[in-house]
Amino acid sequence: MTPIEDNTDNYALFRDCLSTTLLQPASTNPDPPKRRRRGKASDCVTPAASSTPGLDPGQDAEELADFVDYLATEIFLSLPNELQTLDYRSWRESEALQEQYSLPVTKHNLTSLNFPPTMAETLATYNLICTDPLVETRLPSSLEAFLAPVLTSYITPLTEAPPCTKSSRADACELCERAWIPLSYHHLIPRFVHEKAVKRGWHKREDLQNVAWLCGACHRFVHHFKNHEELARYYYTVELLLEEEEVRRWAAWVGKLRWKGGKTRPGR
Repeated sequence: MTPIEDNTDNYALFRDCLSTTLLQPASTNPDPPKRRRRGKASDCVTPAASSTPGLDPGQDAEELADFVDYLATEIFLSLPNELQTLDYRSWRESEALQEQYSLPVTKHNLTSLNFPPTMAETLATYNLICTDPLVETRLPSSLEAFLAPVLTSYITPLTEAPPCTKSSRADACELCERAWIPLSYHHLIPRFVHEKAVKRGWHKREDLQNVAWLCGACHRFVHHFKNHEELARYYYTVELLLEEEEVRRWAAWVGKLRWKGGKTRPGR
């Protein structure tokens, strides 16, 4: 069996974390003009804001899903076995693992990994990284910088037990309704404002642990949609979130994405 077939759940989680990074809403602030030395060619040809799929409902969902499948497979197969097979027990029992991949993962944690040179070339080709130091851009400057937030999102749920019982877990993402994709819990009242929410009378303390189960893409979208205080005050239930047209448009669009790989995609 291949490493992906041996670690189906971990691969599905990694693929979702990667897609979450690629599906970040594009910045509304364009990059400043790029400055190059005269006569020096650059591999970076577009600004960072156009390097990731935005919230364009016209985006070809099938084409994007194919690309995510391809990229996730290439990267996952290049990860060391300890990351492909990671679980809570192996993490807890290995101080070396905890030190090597201390959270949040940074590019410096990954410098010792032996990725094939073609992987960085692939990311540069698709304008996901820019290794030219003379180009002013928001793109990650290296393969390691690109992977750091992806691996942080991948490692975190594998090494932390959720605060809720299994009985509270939803069967599908509560925004986009995809049932075949890994889910994580979203605090409907963000933890960063728990004390403020109680002190100011926005919520009772017993409501602070209310969660929604979301796919990685929807989880990231919610935290870009509003800040912590706004989420706590005005969007503290799934129903309140779905009252907003922007949220409904996002959920309808991202719900069209269907991965094509193996056992993690049940027939519908």
